[in-house]
Amino acid sequence: MEHEKGFAYCGLACCLCSENASCPGCRNDGCTGNDWCKHYTCCKEQGFSGCWQCPDFPCDTPMFAKERIRAFATFLQRHPESTLLQVLARNEELGVLYHYEGQLIGDYDSLGDEEAILSYLEHSL
Repeated sequence: MEHEKGFAYCGLACCLCSENASCPGCRNDGCTGNDWCKHYTCCKEQGFSGCWQCPDFPCDTPMFAKERIRAFATFLQRHPESTLLQVLARNEELGVLYHYEGQLIGDYDSLGDEEAILSYLEHSL
């Protein structure tokens, strides 16, 4: 886990992403596609650290159709980022995979809907 990468504006866990080892993380201006990312541009314009701070969260962007991303952002709405970093680090040590090799899904996605993922995260505190 690379704590300094933190979370993307949408709630993706950049700290666990294995897509690009040299990427510093979304909120550290690491994403190459941030010019088209609604989450990036909206949060930057509004001065939010993430979508979870927005009164319109969750909006209807396609990223929030993904249960894991919406669940992480909801968790961040309820808890400090440091708490989610601790939970994800502990779960990673226990063998929970954020991404399966070569895929953008992992163990959190297999838990089911947003409530199931949130429940798992809450019970990991």
